[in-house]
Amino acid sequence: MEVGKIKKLVDRGFGFIMASDGKEVFFHRSECQEVEFDSLNEAQEVTFDRESDAKGPRARNVRLKISI
Repeated sequence: MEVGKIKKLVDRGFGFIMASDGKEVFFHRSECQEVEFDSLNEAQEVTFDRESDAKGPRARNVRLKISI
């Protein structure tokens, strides 16, 4: 599981995460787990699993990062 911050959200139901390694990762609202896409804000920390597909890196299982 990786950590990153929401970089950009698009009204059409997708966005981009800036991963801790500095790479931008696409995600679709259907990959949000335990959080609604519409409640996300830019700069929020999230955790996710990264996959590669023909269009580039894609985030799966996007969740808000919980600080302890």
